[in-house]
Amino acid sequence: MMGPDEILRLLPHRFPMLMVDRVLELDPQAVSIVAQKNVSHNEPFFAGHFPGRPIMPGVLIIEALAQTGLLCLFALGKVEVGMDFFFGGVERARFRRAVLPGDQIRLEVKLIQSRGNFWKMEGAALIEGETAADAVLTAVTVPRLAAP
Repeated sequence: MMGPDEILRLLPHRFPMLMVDRVLELDPQAVSIVAQKNVSHNEPFFAGHFPGRPIMPGVLIIEALAQTGLLCLFALGKVEVGMDFFFGGVERARFRRAVLPGDQIRLEVKLIQSRGNFWKMEGAALIEGETAADAVLTAVTVPRLAAP
């Protein structure tokens, strides 16, 4: 549904912090999205997390869910492209399975509340149908500042 070029157009993130490779589904009625992240062996974080036993850091899985949620808001016109999105909180985060090199993460995010520039979403990261992580994310959108 949405490839890398469109994702790069919508998100301000770039390598090595871009955590979404493709959008698979977008549901305007439910205000939900399904995206994927392909976890390759050469991800920069694997060099130190952990040598000899590479595991994707949980905080980056949460970041992937947040980026997926932002893509949903941009793609459905809920937020004007060019806004920045900052974490307000991470609630009920649970890590249930390690994410390893070669895994393909299915990122499922749904808007559960909004008010003004405040957004609350629930998300889950799945590997082959098994939940790797889930959380409720809150964030605020603010106008993007011009680059210095």
